[in-house]
Amino acid sequence: MHALASRLRRLPPSCGPVRLVGVDGHAGSGKSTFAGRLADALDGAPVLHLDDIASHDELFDWTGRLLREVITPFGRGETARYAPYDWHTRRFGPPRDLPPVPVVLLEGVGAGRRALRPHLACLLWMDLPREESWARGRSRDGEEQREFWEGWVLAEQRHFAEDPSRPFADALVRQCGQGYETTDGPAVTPGPDHDITHGDDPTAMC
Repeated sequence: MHALASRLRRLPPSCGPVRLVGVDGHAGSGKSTFAGRLADALDGAPVLHLDDIASHDELFDWTGRLLREVITPFGRGETARYAPYDWHTRRFGPPRDLPPVPVVLLEGVGAGRRALRPHLACLLWMDLPREESWARGRSRDGEEQREFWEGWVLAEQRHFAEDPSRPFADALVRQCGQGYETTDGPAVTPGPDHDITHGDDPTAMC
């Protein structure tokens, strides 16, 4: 984790002075836990959870709001200000400030969407199959969220069919017995006309 954090710190800024790092994957794939541990390795880097940006009415139609409230201010070197959504009361709460620090993690399903990729310094994909991810998510959320999950699965399938993230990931993250392993993602995997090597370092990425 510390090797990955060190690599992220050395990346050039991607959104004003900020190295914006996307952590994407299927719902239930472990994005929040991984992002929290990576934030710790980055000495407390802030994590912007897309669950705070999305809402019941806009499971995936939140791009414009994120661009206005976060991406555009960061691009000017200014503090972002967004209102986190409360999934229990179904309303947006008081505005929250997010300063343009050197590294900010953007965590959630759709963090690597087409409209955001130009602003990302790196895109990490939690490489857990969708059915396994969804099963973990359902188990985590319990029976009271069963109806929500039925709608969510359809919405997520539709989103990734139209705007996939994994093919553009710089690194794939897999949870293992002792922490996590990162390997080159599809975006940097050498093809027949693309002779690039990163050696044997399993954390080589971005």
